[in-house]
Amino acid sequence: MMQLIRPIWEFLILILANLLSQAPAMKMPGFYPYPMPYYTSYCLSWRVGVEANNVRYFHTVPPQCVTYIENYMLGGQYNSDVGVVIQQIFAYLDETVPSDDGKDAWIFDVDDTCLSNVMYYGNKRFGGVPYDPMSFKSWAERGMCPAIPAVLGLYRRLLQSGYKVFLITGRDEVTLRLSTTQNLFMQGFLGYEKLIMRNPLYRGMGAAMFKSSMRKQLVDEGYRIRGNIGDQWSDLMGDCSGDRTFKLPNPMYFVP
Repeated sequence: MMQLIRPIWEFLILILANLLSQAPAMKMPGFYPYPMPYYTSYCLSWRVGVEANNVRYFHTVPPQCVTYIENYMLGGQYNSDVGVVIQQIFAYLDETVPSDDGKDAWIFDVDDTCLSNVMYYGNKRFGGVPYDPMSFKSWAERGMCPAIPAVLGLYRRLLQSGYKVFLITGRDEVTLRLSTTQNLFMQGFLGYEKLIMRNPLYRGMGAAMFKSSMRKQLVDEGYRIRGNIGDQWSDLMGDCSGDRTFKLPNPMYFVP
């Protein structure tokens, strides 16, 4: 009897093995996640392109990415990304010691580096509408920009460590110096060496060239730029950019 049953079982096992070999492979959730919707995948790639300086000269955030950028700015990922940049700066500072001559300097941008404009851009669809210089000027005159907390913490550590801090901004000196100075003061940015703004001689000059010229003047005065932080590549490019540059995220607008 057993001799008759054994061939039957072997035959059934062969049939089962053949069926299993033709069945589609099971996808384990941990290894084969469902693909992101196309617009989410594209917008993530677009944002990475902005931060890598591959996407340039855009006038608005792509329409299909407005909601994605809003979620990025308000949903926690932006703050997390800023925190990682600041952590890297702290690690860099742990390896450096300022000299005793008071000439070791750091450069800070102002807009969306020291002070956040997220409230303003929230009313502009987070970069989904073209930049309006008069509208932004009215916003800046109000002096209501909050500090970016992680950057303020970095700023205070630099001063305590003995570095000189210079703030360089493309804001207009004639119309916005008072409101900018008061805004910085109210948000805790005290003790910086100098706030350098765009005066009439530099109107019409690109941000990268303007800031490069201002940094060169500082170097000519004997300062050593040990670090430079900003949210735009134009804050960090050009002459005398510093020993290290650190780019904060900002996918809402581009400043050439």
